[in-house]
Amino acid sequence: MEKWNREEFEEVVVNISRVTKVVKGGRRFRFSALVVVGDKKGHVGYGIGKAKEVPDAIKKAIDNAFKNITTVNIKGTTIAHDIEHKYNASKILLKPASQGTGVIAGGAARPVLELAGIQDILTKSLGSNNPATLVRATIEALERIKG
Repeated sequence: MEKWNREEFEEVVVNISRVTKVVKGGRRFRFSALVVVGDKKGHVGYGIGKAKEVPDAIKKAIDNAFKNITTVNIKGTTIAHDIEHKYNASKILLKPASQGTGVIAGGAARPVLELAGIQDILTKSLGSNNPATLVRATIEALERIKG
């Protein structure tokens, strides 16, 4: 496992959700945070953290994200070829774009692509738009790209 220099990485909180556990005395609330980290040089990771308070959940998610960093093959400012990937009910389609196009992505896929360092790409999210599964589908699709 590589030790990453955390100063080089940017962090984006993609989603914070309140989860409830019903117990005998009422409801217990906790928070779940989804965070994406990346250095814009081809390294990106995601993490999920849960805690009773939002800042604690975000901190746990960031720590978890640094354990899940993967390397992405980038060709210039875009990706090498089209790819379609499915994770659970989320499906993502990634297409290389000409220079100057920008990141055309919606939902949770945008921060993953931006933090990976991809500047020109076309994407389409198909199926479920659950942030956790969409982030994972995007990262797995980027991992499958052959340089």
